[in-house]
Amino acid sequence: MRRIVIKVGSNVLTRSDGKLDVTRMSALVDQIAWLRKQGIEVILVSSGAMASGRGELKVDHSLDSVEQRQLFSAVGQVKLVGLYYDLFREFNIHVGQVLTMKENFQPGEQYRNQRACMTVMLENDVLPIVNENDTVSVTELMFTDNDELSGLIAQMMEADTLILLSNIDGIYDGHPDSPSSRIIPTVEPGRDLSQYIKEEKSAFGRGGMHSKYTTASKMSQAGIRVIIANGERENILTDLIERKDETPHTEFIPCN
Repeated sequence: MRRIVIKVGSNVLTRSDGKLDVTRMSALVDQIAWLRKQGIEVILVSSGAMASGRGELKVDHSLDSVEQRQLFSAVGQVKLVGLYYDLFREFNIHVGQVLTMKENFQPGEQYRNQRACMTVMLENDVLPIVNENDTVSVTELMFTDNDELSGLIAQMMEADTLILLSNIDGIYDGHPDSPSSRIIPTVEPGRDLSQYIKEEKSAFGRGGMHSKYTTASKMSQAGIRVIIANGERENILTDLIERKDETPHTEFIPCN
């Protein structure tokens, strides 16, 4: 691996009470620091701003869904990046925040500016932390979820690998809770797995396995390897590098 994009979903970063899981964030930062020591460039696409904001702010009146998204994400993004800053600083790793919108991926000046910004960050050993600008993107301008965003970032920055961390081990050939179900370890280009995918949303995020499958299929067609794995597993990132054959995951083989 030369350059990877790691997407961490809300279900990985959020505790059962809906607040940020700082212990898991710390463990993931430790592993990303290890990846960088192996000479791998990392771009982190991180959810969690809404959860962070909810845990920080108590509101004594009702808010509609758009107001909640804007308020909690605005407050939470500051806390989220502040936590990442403190955690990465322990490894002397500089981080930079990139808040983006769907329109920034249309061909033109905004696309070029965003790519140039992230390129100069990587060239100067700064780790980009990317999230959607939820204070502005609230209606038709929204990404489907951060799975879609991470795929667009992987294409923009010509990453060779995209790792989607969820709260299950990968795509199963049946219901994940069924004892008879097995993980599908590899997916060759063009293979259709839609019969195994249910359009269910995650508990704390907008995505689900359907969005991960859609993103993985598109990226593999674009020549980017995609790995879906369980971000709640201890040392999942290091295991995917050192002991991949022994580590549960689903890998989408890229087209040549």
